[in-house]
Amino acid sequence: MIQQKSERSIISALTRGVQRRCPACGVGTSLRRYLKIVDHCDACGESLGQIRADDMPPYFTIVIVGHLIVPLALLVEQAYAPALWLQMTVWPTLTLLLTLATLPFVKGGVIGVMWALGLRGDETQ
Repeated sequence: MIQQKSERSIISALTRGVQRRCPACGVGTSLRRYLKIVDHCDACGESLGQIRADDMPPYFTIVIVGHLIVPLALLVEQAYAPALWLQMTVWPTLTLLLTLATLPFVKGGVIGVMWALGLRGDETQ
């Protein structure tokens, strides 16, 4: 059963999206492979393929990872003053890994919120 727009809870859609589940039912998956959005939910049949999240997931991922890595790098620098070569190896690697690990969950959350608000990503002003 497809929910009407007035019944769509943003919080539950966000929670289900972050879990990479269908924002409508919470049972089916919203992403296949790494970042590809499924056309339809396998469990409830909700159409998700028309939602275009575009640049929002990478933007939020950069904000999240940046707010984790920068303070951590500053704390380590102040407390231990490691060698420059070590910092130039550790921080970019950690940033890359954290970004790649976080991006699918953030994209799922963005898809969930867009679904709850009835947005497709192709709206014009």
